[in-house]
Amino acid sequence: MRATVAGTAVTLTAGALLTAAMTTATASPPATATTPPGTTASQPVLVDCLWQRTVRPIDFVLACGDGNSRLTGLHWEQWSPDKATAVGVNMVNDCKPYCAAGKFHSYRVTVRLEGTEPWKKHPGVQRYTRMSITYADARPDGFKQVMTYPLWG
Repeated sequence: MRATVAGTAVTLTAGALLTAAMTTATASPPATATTPPGTTASQPVLVDCLWQRTVRPIDFVLACGDGNSRLTGLHWEQWSPDKATAVGVNMVNDCKPYCAAGKFHSYRVTVRLEGTEPWKKHPGVQRYTRMSITYADARPDGFKQVMTYPLWG
């Protein structure tokens, strides 16, 4: 009987420690909320629709309201105070017959970030203000070869 009680106590203690460790890890802010390691504070950031700042993100949501357009697999060739350039894929929902039943299509793109200015939320941080997406080949219906968007700020 004592062995069972001791075993149960050890198991419960281990479970509590594991839970505490996991809670601490998940309570930490996301890594993209600050300037990532290996970068300097003088590098401009890309602000997403959740007001998180990133440097050289791999993915970026363009259609924040419904998620029907996002950049994926971004490989950054340049990230400087003047501009940033990457190649990747734009995943766009065709929304046919409507968005919930639509199909996502991938389009090869080059992404260019330009126009830096202080971020209103953190005036000491420079942020990019404009994104241009150039479609390499095919593009979604109604899109131009080059689409330019203002960025959140």
